Amino acid sequence: MTESETIVVVGCHWTVNSTEYPTISEPFSVSPYCSKRPPSDTSVNYASPWAGAHYRPVPGSSPQALREAGQALRTYEFMKRVAVDEPASGVQFIKGIEYLEAPPPEYLDEQSVRNSYSHLDGLRYLSAKERPAGVVWGVEYDTYVVNSPVYCAYMLRKFILKGGSMRKYTLASLKEAFSLASNVRNRGQTCLVRNLSSATITRQNSDGSWSFCIPRPLDGGTIIGGTKQPHNWDPHPSPEIRATLLANAAKWFPFTPESEGKFDVIHDIVGRRPAREGGMRLEVEKVGSEQFIVHAYGAGGRGFEISRGVAEDTTALMLDHGFLHPKAAL
Repeated sequence: MTESETIVVVGCHWTVNSTEYPTISEPFSVSPYCSKRPPSDTSVNYASPWAGAHYRPVPGSSPQALREAGQALRTYEFMKRVAVDEPASGVQFIKGIEYLEAPPPEYLDEQSVRNSYSHLDGLRYLSAKERPAGVVWGVEYDTYVVNSPVYCAYMLRKFILKGGSMRKYTLASLKEAFSLASNVRNRGQTCLVRNLSSATITRQNSDGSWSFCIPRPLDGGTIIGGTKQPHNWDPHPSPEIRATLLANAAKWFPFTPESEGKFDVIHDIVGRRPAREGGMRLEVEKVGSEQFIVHAYGAGGRGFEISRGVAEDTTALMLDHGFLHPKAAL
């Protein structure tokens, strides 16, 4: 790549904020950055600032599961450094707890669980006495939570200070370069409350639904969730869903005693998580004689959890194809 050529990143979300950081930190020739929405904007279609966000492993043996596990591990190590070195980033490590009432087979496979959880600091399986009634599988570990709007803005600022730039455009297409046939929009609804929680807790219910609470660092409240509704395009929060989320949270999660089972709601959140059947798309597509698109999209609800791993894989892909090259060392 010559000095006159430009890398344009379309989209300003977890991928960009975590992908551009390693790219521009290395001695590469990289310049302007293009986005439809900066981190200060909010939209039902721009889900990053709405995210909880936290990390919990997802066991599995499929190629997608194994790929994401590797990306998640690298992101976990990256977030440990960020939490210590950059406390203003909105990343903090706290206790993570999982309670499963009807664990899928992969949670009962010792090797599968070992592959997914062994990298976690403070990992400990919960005994029957420590698990709430009805819960048959439980685990505790150290994990990170993210105040997502703070993190997005913080990482974008670092990118700009290191020489990047941002421009706002609305793009109709990328030369209509890719088909969206395999893409799925998963509607998620959560609720942001002022109540405090000392841990991030995920509970799988016997009916297959999931509940979680995610404290946001830097006094950002707590996210109560959540739903996953494929192909649901409704942008409006459902009062019935909010009532169910908060009722479950009052029963299961350890909010401070003064809450008395009641919640001080800040607002409801509805976001569309772009997912993709078979996992996210991470590949290069040639669209002209000297024009290429590097795809990195479709992570669904795991954006922050695998962000750094995707960042490194994207950078490696661009290096392999000669789109990036290190500057000569001085």
